[in-house]
Amino acid sequence: MAKKSALKKIWHFIWHEDSIWSWIVNVILAFVIIKFLLYPGLGFALGTPAPIVAVVSGSMEHDLPLSGWWTKETCCDNQCTLKKVHGDFYEEKGITKEEFSNYPFEFGFDKGDIMFLQKRTDIKTGDVIVYSIQERPDPIIHRVIDIKTENGKNYYFTKGDHNCGIASFENAIQEENILGKASIRVPFLGWIKIGFVDIVSLFTR
Repeated sequence: MAKKSALKKIWHFIWHEDSIWSWIVNVILAFVIIKFLLYPGLGFALGTPAPIVAVVSGSMEHDLPLSGWWTKETCCDNQCTLKKVHGDFYEEKGITKEEFSNYPFEFGFDKGDIMFLQKRTDIKTGDVIVYSIQERPDPIIHRVIDIKTENGKNYYFTKGDHNCGIASFENAIQEENILGKASIRVPFLGWIKIGFVDIVSLFTR
């Protein structure tokens, strides 16, 4: 009876009590459930160690519909003295506007979005992938613009849609560094993670 009574008190404290301590416990429980149960379970189902990622930069943003974005210039240096038309880059790579319009996420996506990933098999040019590199603390989520095969092994080249060109770390990405392929976009939810990280960074500087 004592054990049952204790469990009832704990249940009431977590779900019914209106106090700051009950709220804190609920937040901790939610974190534990998501981090150690929901996230790994979803990863197992989708075949990737990182089933959900938050977009933390604007490197894939399109600020215009595809037709306008394709012909718009983007800055290639901090002072914006060097510019390049978005579409010119892809056409130089042999990618036409029509081909690009059939790519997944052809309108890009924004900082603060959440992306659901699936396993990294059958990656094609135009797919959006997430990969990790030693030079960056956070995973990169960019579009595949070329795939080269050498000695039976695939190497992937990516670019952020909003970026002027390819960064050095985007050349010849090995398959084992790829965490997954983006399949579903959920707008805005990533701002929860971004805000949390920003708050934590204020206290850890």
